[in-house]
Amino acid sequence: MQQIPFLIMRRMRTPLIVLICAYAIAVLGFVLIPGQDDQGQPWRMSFFHAFYFVSYMGSTIGFGEIPYPFTGGQRLWTLVTIYTTVIAWLYAIGTLISLMQTPLFRSAVTRNSFVRRVKKIREPFYLVCGYGDTGHALVSALAELDKQCVVVDLSSDRLDELELEELPKYMPALQGDASESDVLLDAGLASAFCHGVIAITRDDQVNLKIAIASKLLNKDVRVFCWAESHDTGANMASFGTEHIIYPYDTFANYLSNAISLPSNYLLHQWLTAPRGTLLTEPVFPPRGNWILCGYGRFGKAVYQKLIEQGLSVTVIAEDHSECQPPANSVEGRGTEESTLNEANIRDAVGIIAGTDHDVNNLSIILTAKVLNPGIFTIGRQEYATNNLVFSAANLDIVTNHSKLISSEVLALINTPLTNDFLLMSRHQSDDWSRDIVARLLGCVDDENPSAWVITIRPKRTSAISQAMENGQEVQVNHIIRSPNHRKKKLPCVPLLLARAGEKILLPDPATVLQPYDRILFAGNPEAKRSTDAIGTSPDLLHYMLTGENRARGEVWNWFAKSMKSKS
Repeated sequence: MQQIPFLIMRRMRTPLIVLICAYAIAVLGFVLIPGQDDQGQPWRMSFFHAFYFVSYMGSTIGFGEIPYPFTGGQRLWTLVTIYTTVIAWLYAIGTLISLMQTPLFRSAVTRNSFVRRVKKIREPFYLVCGYGDTGHALVSALAELDKQCVVVDLSSDRLDELELEELPKYMPALQGDASESDVLLDAGLASAFCHGVIAITRDDQVNLKIAIASKLLNKDVRVFCWAESHDTGANMASFGTEHIIYPYDTFANYLSNAISLPSNYLLHQWLTAPRGTLLTEPVFPPRGNWILCGYGRFGKAVYQKLIEQGLSVTVIAEDHSECQPPANSVEGRGTEESTLNEANIRDAVGIIAGTDHDVNNLSIILTAKVLNPGIFTIGRQEYATNNLVFSAANLDIVTNHSKLISSEVLALINTPLTNDFLLMSRHQSDDWSRDIVARLLGCVDDENPSAWVITIRPKRTSAISQAMENGQEVQVNHIIRSPNHRKKKLPCVPLLLARAGEKILLPDPATVLQPYDRILFAGNPEAKRSTDAIGTSPDLLHYMLTGENRARGEVWNWFAKSMKSKS
């Protein structure tokens, strides 16, 4: 906040000195030059009258000669003063306009305005560091969930894109280096309303600096970090970073899950997709010989998981001396027909285009389809601008690290129990997952099921908490029934019950709820409104517990009591 006055005073020092000197000389001249009053007697201006006259004359307002008509000497001095003060004013105003156009001054004004906006936020918000494809996807999804964000990015062009976005909420944005602690503090890191810092730049070292600074400056804030290197991730974890996301390892785990537990993979896709996403079809990656193009961090993570699944994998890599692929690998990019033939493309059941170039990945897939039309295709997409061409390529699976990271962070923020449920579900059979998929299909139409959490506590579920204090038993079954007809079940499935360190998969409807229980539901978004209403409305909960539709209002209560006494 102190930068703007400092910049103004530093730039305006000389113009102000010139202006003050011009006024001082002009005022002194009018005081010293004798005039004449209305009686023809000699008269001299006071300093006050002289300053008053120079002030309105120097600004070209020009009221007239005061308090008496000027003598020739006074008018001659007035001419000198006019040109002197006007030139001084032009010099000062020109310097000020020039200052306002400098990038430094404009940056200081913008930053001060940003700081004031952030200080005015009086609701929980998330500090998003990095507004690339991942940041764009994440901020848009959080805005749809009515969650406030503050964005920091080095690129002014990306922040201009944020300004043009038609988001439900205004998201303050600052151009700056998020690895600098003063930038993080200006962005609200120390605010009591900052509920999390999300470091999703493309630079591991920058993300590491953000994680360290966040934990040192606000130890209570949750930190979500994107890390490509396990060494960097371990460093982040040593400072207490709660959530570290390795996008390549995460996709490799998903692919392994899709091969061994396809229904569980589909369940994961549904529960972590952004709101309003259309239902995706199940995929069944075949077992057999696979070809993997590219052996960087992504390729190595995928290769390891495919080998663990007992699959045969042939690697195609460009520079064997640098990436050191496994034995019997093929050297090349994979875009050439000869390279794919050398890797026995016609005998392969699947191919993964995992280089870091979108164009090469598309070329690999299209060439492979010509040589083996029935092959299962997986493509790595780096940039969101290529969404249309990847969609047109009709791949079986497209992995986009931006969508993957944003989905993971979104699930951790919006429904933390979702991640616990998905981790526990991987230890169940595929038939178990298939049964849940079938139940969820019966709850929704053409969009993915929504996930939400209900926590039994006085501020969130006042009606349930009050009923418990009165000695009434409230079961899971009581909050998944329709408020209009209690015998009709709501289109939702209770997936997980968390209670004092214990987590229960698919809790029985007859389970009696306890204070501070957390229940994860999935299903139709309309069901969420009903479960929330039951938790907060004593009348609705009374209907669920007893089947009695309690009358509302004093008149109806009097009428109901009178009818009961007559009977």
